[in-house]
Amino acid sequence: MKTIMNKAIFLLSILFAITSCDDVEHLVINENVDTVVSLSTSSIVLTEETSTDEVLTVTWSEPDFGFTAAPTYRVLIDFAGGDFSNPQDVSAGILRSKTFTGRELNSKLIALGLEPLAETAIDIRVESKLSNTQVFLSSPSTLLVTPYSAVLDLSTTWGVVGSGTPNGWDGPDIPFYTTSQSGVLVAYATLKTGEIKFRENNDWTNNYGDDGANGTMENGGANIAVSAGTYRILMNLNDLTYTIEAYSWGIVGSAAPNGWNGPDAVLTYNPYQDNWKAAVTLTDGAIKFRKNNDWGVNYGDNGADGTFEQDGSDINVSAGHYIVTFDLNNMTYSLEASDVWGLVGSATANGWDGPDQKFLPDFGIYDGRFYIYGTVLTDGAIKIRQNDNWAVNYGDNEPDGVLEQGGADIMVNAGTYDITFDFSADPPTLTMHAWQ
Repeated sequence: MKTIMNKAIFLLSILFAITSCDDVEHLVINENVDTVVSLSTSSIVLTEETSTDEVLTVTWSEPDFGFTAAPTYRVLIDFAGGDFSNPQDVSAGILRSKTFTGRELNSKLIALGLEPLAETAIDIRVESKLSNTQVFLSSPSTLLVTPYSAVLDLSTTWGVVGSGTPNGWDGPDIPFYTTSQSGVLVAYATLKTGEIKFRENNDWTNNYGDDGANGTMENGGANIAVSAGTYRILMNLNDLTYTIEAYSWGIVGSAAPNGWNGPDAVLTYNPYQDNWKAAVTLTDGAIKFRKNNDWGVNYGDNGADGTFEQDGSDINVSAGHYIVTFDLNNMTYSLEASDVWGLVGSATANGWDGPDQKFLPDFGIYDGRFYIYGTVLTDGAIKIRQNDNWAVNYGDNEPDGVLEQGGADIMVNAGTYDITFDFSADPPTLTMHAWQ
């Protein structure tokens, strides 16, 4: 009996050694390990019309490590002949294939720096990861691609600076964007009580203030006093005038986080598509869109067809996590079911039980980055979790801004912060900028 028990213990110890991630580095790995990558096509021309189509499938063989293992995989993209020191990447988990839609692949190509409408050769490799120190790259497979320009460029050289802005007098400044009227620029700004001016290129060489506090601008003029609030600022470079008006859009309703009385779930201006976006968790019920947390201007949907009308009918929704798009140019809206990331903790308004304050995804070229602007925290702790649930959560064990799944609480001091969660980094990172 003792001999049988010893054999059983011996076999269990071997099994544990093979399956433990921590001990995988002690195993002898096949020195010829390789992964063969196959592409479903050799060339692609991407267009907006085919952006939702499946345009490319990358598959790869199972690497032979010399023992049973369960690696995780990433698909890496770089210019042909590149060294993959700063590639675009997509996680595939434990799967051995990845299918890209046109939009998904195009966003990676634009982020990599490819020129739109020009055919370019890229290399695709697959990373097989056993542990933090056991990472293997396949040989590259080359693909000819022609991306399209999907990023709307409304940026300008002008910005809002001052003690009333999150970054103070040193900047960087809150950006102005172009409008449909030449020479008229717009900024959407959450300000604190203080003063502001308008300047070009984050520099004082060319700046405007208001000597008479009368809505006209003078070169190098006096500081402009502002009160705390959320505003739309219009600057007219044609006649050197400006206006500042209280301005915000939000989601209200029985399905919204704060019910029909608000405050509303805030929509954020998206200059890459000239619309408004929110990441929000809704319950079964109804919503509407309204301006400035007030019923004076509100929109619903009389036909339940994705278009909205002034004072329209309530919009019925099902419980879930959504990216909401509100488009004033086309008078349309959409709710896209999506996993959402949120900020939770004793330092947040809703504590450890949530609902969490939601991060908004980057809708430009930085796929995998998520942002919260102007959140007010108290002394305490925070973590990041997905879908208001602890199944997937991140903390910081060091703390060094590099996050670990299930990691330690992140201690913070009371203040107002802009927060960036970069899930595209491996491992993910967290950056917090305190308002001055």
